Amino acid sequence: MSRKKWLATLGLSTMLVGSMLAGCSGGEKEKASNDPVKEEDKQVEITLAGWGSSPEETELLEQVLADFQTKHPNIKVNHEVIADQYMDVIKTRLIGGEGPDVFYLDASEAPALIQTGAIEPLDEHIPDDFDVEDFEKPLLEAYQYDGKTYGFPKGYSTLALFYNKKMLADAGVEVPKTWDELREVSKALTKGKDVYGFGQNPELARTVFIGESKGGEVVKDDKANFADPLVVEAYQTYVDQHLVDKTAAQPSDVGAGWTGEMFGQGKAAMVIEGNWAIPYLQNTFPDIDFGMAEVPTIDGKKGTMAFTVAYVMNAASEKKEAATELITYLTGKEGMETWTSKGFELPSRKSVAEKLGYDKDELRGALVAGAPYATVWARGTNLPIVFNNFNNQFVSAYLGERPLEEALAEGQNTANKEIDSK
Repeated sequence: MSRKKWLATLGLSTMLVGSMLAGCSGGEKEKASNDPVKEEDKQVEITLAGWGSSPEETELLEQVLADFQTKHPNIKVNHEVIADQYMDVIKTRLIGGEGPDVFYLDASEAPALIQTGAIEPLDEHIPDDFDVEDFEKPLLEAYQYDGKTYGFPKGYSTLALFYNKKMLADAGVEVPKTWDELREVSKALTKGKDVYGFGQNPELARTVFIGESKGGEVVKDDKANFADPLVVEAYQTYVDQHLVDKTAAQPSDVGAGWTGEMFGQGKAAMVIEGNWAIPYLQNTFPDIDFGMAEVPTIDGKKGTMAFTVAYVMNAASEKKEAATELITYLTGKEGMETWTSKGFELPSRKSVAEKLGYDKDELRGALVAGAPYATVWARGTNLPIVFNNFNNQFVSAYLGERPLEEALAEGQNTANKEIDSK
């Protein structure tokens, strides 16, 4: 369905979905329908929708919602978990006028959905003391369009360098601070095909900051631009570590499912991963002694990726006041402190990260340090098309099947033809 048709359908489908009922006390006649009802006597029901998470995260969210309802007894929150095909379900319900009042929205999906008009701008709803400036700037900007803010990030993760302390010590090398150092250190850490110095993720979502490190743009004017010579040059070093140096490998090369597993199994001495890898390694590979550092700089420039999800409001909601109260509590300092207290997500508010000590944490400190300069995984309304075509062609070059420049040129042409034909 085209965006115009999508928006038109959404507009036609908006409807009033509730009615106010007036009750009567024992023995008294029913009140006339036009009698005023005190605001504090009303209870508003709103729906919060999100996807499934771990039992520990679900329990934590339920705690935050319970705290909210204690402070707002006139608002009842119905928490709905959409287990499969989350965005498809959300879009279908929005089109049908049955969308939730508040819901999760990944940054990568935000540009397209915002431009349909389905998301309510929040600027005029939030209280003056909400302290918008407290949010990490790149995370907030992912939900801003045309001067308006459409969502507040509930948490995030950047990427950082995970390194095996014993392997580095045995090889007599230091933690690399630059990409040139990473390349050299990887040579010292590689042991044939048994252990690679560096575990790689050869796909766009993990490497946009690398592709743009030389000054090029992977996406430009909402179209694929990864055949840009500056982008090709930036990615060539990454590919050469695999094909020329033979000191880097992807997880499938060693029978692993992802770089976290590759690292935990001792098949890579260093990987670039996110916050989610910390509990995984601690629980699955408790004997591994690992450290974390910021991603090595490229040509003196810091870079990393950030992945974030925000709470947004359905523009068709008839309960915007209650929805605002929920969003501002969940992303306010009190609610966010509870939600991020276990470290499943990092606080998108700087003050909360400092209060919880994550900015100085031995492991997560590197992730927090990357937030101000991170590249958020969000690149316009055509990101799925760009993403798929980049990955299809980049992997062929990564495997040595064709030159990188040729592969990316074909991927860009195919992506833009698909975009033009929409």
